Amino acid sequence: MNSKPAMTLGVVAVLLMCAFAVRGIRAQEPGAPAPKKAEEQFKNIQTLKGIPADQLIPSMQFITASLGVECDFCHVQGAFDKDDKKPKQTARKMMEMMFAINKENFEGHREVTCYSCHRGNAKPIAIPVVMSEEPKEAMGAPKKAEMETKESSGPSGVELLDKYLQASGGTAAIDKVTSRVMKGTIDVGGKAIPIDIYSKDPDKRISFTHMPEGDNITAFDGHAGWMGATGHPVREMHGGDVEGAAIDADLHLATHLKSMFSDLKVHGTQKIGDSEVYAVVGEREGKTPIELYFDTQTGLLVRMVRYGETALGRLPVQIDYADYRAVNGVKVPYRWTLARPSGRFTIQISDVQQDVAVDDAKFAKPAAPPEPPKGPAK
Repeated sequence: MNSKPAMTLGVVAVLLMCAFAVRGIRAQEPGAPAPKKAEEQFKNIQTLKGIPADQLIPSMQFITASLGVECDFCHVQGAFDKDDKKPKQTARKMMEMMFAINKENFEGHREVTCYSCHRGNAKPIAIPVVMSEEPKEAMGAPKKAEMETKESSGPSGVELLDKYLQASGGTAAIDKVTSRVMKGTIDVGGKAIPIDIYSKDPDKRISFTHMPEGDNITAFDGHAGWMGATGHPVREMHGGDVEGAAIDADLHLATHLKSMFSDLKVHGTQKIGDSEVYAVVGEREGKTPIELYFDTQTGLLVRMVRYGETALGRLPVQIDYADYRAVNGVKVPYRWTLARPSGRFTIQISDVQQDVAVDDAKFAKPAAPPEPPKGPAK
């Protein structure tokens, strides 16, 4: 069995595509071609025919997180379309079974997923495990008792967003920000690696993680996201990862929060570390919800949990914010920790410059290398 190994520094580029908080993907331009389906962009698609092409890779990520395996558990490296491995055939049957269970028992609602049975194991868990430690809450989930007993008490969701806006510096100061350049370190597996992050309004962001073998780059140019690493071709972002990159790039987070939600519900208070927080769930039309946790005293955002939609289930991303400091009248978190099913990392900022010149060319995706010349026909 090829179980998922412990996270290494090489995972940084994958994780950085989701780093922190608010606006969704731009609406499709009028007259633009319809998005491709999976079978139109990828080879040998069978069970997942008909899903959007940009959901295929996130759906595969959902499987790796649910089973605790890597891509080559089911796929032939370098030839993902081949059917040589038995686990790939099994995976197709399991997906069909999952779809049938939801259709026949839950009116087509996705109540059962791969994770329902596998829980991070390649083989489904059939025997209850003994408790080896105190039970833990699901990532980002408000405690049931608190949701039931405190849901109607305290401030409303809108009031909490307004308090956050004022605590962050107010509309005038936040909307004046045109760029932000941050320097610091990213901690993965106990190693601090230098990182530089450049953001520019509107909605451009790029980070350079200075790995020993060269830079890992995660970028969003206002429309599309991509990742690059020394010695590897540029990789396009897909699905919810693109939305995550767009969210990262928004310099005016606090002023945009209210307009992005169709409904807000406050689910009482709970503890995150030493802070007591209000738990707020924001619903979005046609998109997954976002959970927000605001410090009851300062009003600042302590945690955000958002979800990437896939054909098989939702992938959570949790971001914890800390060490807020004032920069030109705006409160900026100098530390944030991003956690996904595949791992976690912490970024600690040491220096922030705001409203400095940043060339648009910095956010441009590098051109693909030219095709090698073909030899003479034989």
